[in-house]
Amino acid sequence: MEKSEIQKQINVPIVIPSYEPDGRLIDLLHDLDNKAMGPVIIINDGSSEEYDHFFKEAESIITKRGGKLISYRPNRGKGRALKTAFSYISEKMPDVTGCVTADSDGQHTPECMATIINALKEHPDNLILGVRQFNKEDIPWKSWFGNTLTIKVFSYVAGMKVNDTQSGLRGIPLQFMKELINCKGERFEFEMQMLLDCAGRYNLTEIPIKTVYESKDNHQTHFRPVKDSLRIYRILGKKFIKFVFSSVSSFVIDILLFYLFISFYKDDFPGLYVTISTIGARVLSAFYNYLINYKFVFKSQAARSVSLTKYALLAIIQMSLSAGIVSLFVFLLPKIPETIIKCIIDTLLFFLSYTVQQKLVFRSPKK
Repeated sequence: MEKSEIQKQINVPIVIPSYEPDGRLIDLLHDLDNKAMGPVIIINDGSSEEYDHFFKEAESIITKRGGKLISYRPNRGKGRALKTAFSYISEKMPDVTGCVTADSDGQHTPECMATIINALKEHPDNLILGVRQFNKEDIPWKSWFGNTLTIKVFSYVAGMKVNDTQSGLRGIPLQFMKELINCKGERFEFEMQMLLDCAGRYNLTEIPIKTVYESKDNHQTHFRPVKDSLRIYRILGKKFIKFVFSSVSSFVIDILLFYLFISFYKDDFPGLYVTISTIGARVLSAFYNYLINYKFVFKSQAARSVSLTKYALLAIIQMSLSAGIVSLFVFLLPKIPETIIKCIIDTLLFFLSYTVQQKLVFRSPKK
């Protein structure tokens, strides 16, 4: 590797979380050492004593270039291992541009790591994501299917398209790395939470990388298909469930306020009390819905005046679309009850509203 390339990588340590490794970790470290890449921070995530000899050999390789081995027991999960490394780097290496995370099983080559490092140096405020090419012919079926499905779900929930949600090869800028230390998620779901926290706040740069598996039948992983997949989808589901809660609670508040306003205005405004009560309840419940979505659902950092204006405009458009489309289908399909048509149309608009609020109304200014 040329001297200029080495210089580019000095300020970007490589983080490798490892649980019960094999010889591939040692081979990787020798390759990194031969290419003058490092420093390398290895986290022994609670491996049993029979793996100590791998870590001793690993430590002897990485310390030559200022690397560090951090060990603890019992196993705490990949998310905790990464956060342990982030804490160490933030304290001991405060001048770094960021770090690159990689797996210990040989899936990520030194050449791919160098590409991610260089991209992080060129875009020091971006999250750099190494993107694998998902070809059914070359990748285990469960990995291809799981990643493809998760990409679709993530794209909707986060409002950001990502072509590989589970890649472990990432370049993380220093400021984002510090924020992630207190991020939720202790195991594989942490990497998904990282992407959710990035959405709308940090720019994302995707870099194509090689996908290296020994074979579709012999590929080994500590990923537990059922438990870890449930953890990942629970992370994705939480955000949308918050949106559902916000909408349902707003509906309940709207009905309660309508009831109270009718009781209050019925005698004083006999001809207008229904209209007054409807408008008053809708305005207050909508403002409540805006505040909940701003603070709780999307955790927006956008200017309130701007987001409130957009929200009000969206509410008017959504109401107009509902009235217009329902009226059209009632005319075209007179045998179907109006209430059923309205439920179907409003449900579709509900899902559309989530996307619009995510991408336009509450989108935070990127760092």
